[in-house]
Order: sequence, then C-alpha cells, then structure tokens
Amino acid sequence: MPAEIAQNFREELDSIYAALAALPPELADTPWRDGGWTRKQIVGHMLDSATNNRQRFVRAAIHGSFTGPDYAQDGWVAAHGYADQPWTTLLHWWKVEHEILAAVVDRIPEERLESICKIGDNAPVTLRFVVEDYFRHQHWHLAQLAAPVAA
Repeated sequence: MPAEIAQNFREELDSIYAALAALPPELADTPWRDGGWTRKQIVGHMLDSATNNRQRFVRAAIHGSFTGPDYAQDGWVAAHGYADQPWTTLLHWWKVEHEILAAVVDRIPEERLESICKIGDNAPVTLRFVVEDYFRHQHWHLAQLAAPVAA
C-alpha cells in the first residue's frame, strides 16, 4: 500500500467533503454561472468523475496499465438526472462513492503507481498522476460550487 499517497487522498477527501457540506443548500438548484450547470449537476459530475476514475485506478492497479475512453460529461450528467435529486442525497452519494475510491487507493501497490494510463485522446500519464490529478479536478469544481451567485 502506498501509504503517503493514500493518506493524502483521504485527507483531501475529508477537506472537500467538509467544504461541500458547508455549502448553502438553498443554492443547489442555482447555476454557478449564467448558462452553466446547477450546483446539483456539478456535484453529480464530481460523482461521475469518481466512478470513471475508480475504473481507471482498479484496472491500472490490477493489469499494470489502463487504456480507456474519456467520457461525455454532459451526457452522463443528463443520464443520471442529478438536477432532480435532493441535495442531501447527492452529498451522501458523494461521501459513499469517495469512501469506496479511497479504499481502492489504499490498496494500490506502490509499483503500480507507475502504470501507464491512456485516457481518451490524452497523452499517456502514470497512475500516480491520475490519482493526484483527481483532486485538482475536484477542487476546480468546488470553486465553481462556492462561486458567488450573480445578481
């Protein structure tokens, strides 16, 4: 188990969840910007990211590499109907999905962190990069969630 990366992963998850839980629920149906996704849809997209990355983490850890598609984020958000879900349900799903993802990261063998991952048409990267990049993506969307509502 790569203890340092797993510990950092869990600490980041705790920090992100605390920020999500502190968001005002009354903004859940409000787009983060004019014409953008609602905050519910952003959290849903974050869930989709966890689901897609779980596949990448597991397959690279087991097989020593991963090659797979990127994903059509608008289609995924629409297919799941996140805009129609209660805010508390979405936050619960986020927490559970990320507990599962953390359990996977806990079990990635150290040597498998150098496994090559090819995601869609993007340049190949290591599994370590995919794991660490996961939080840049989550924080990007957390900033959208926390954006002030335009008057």
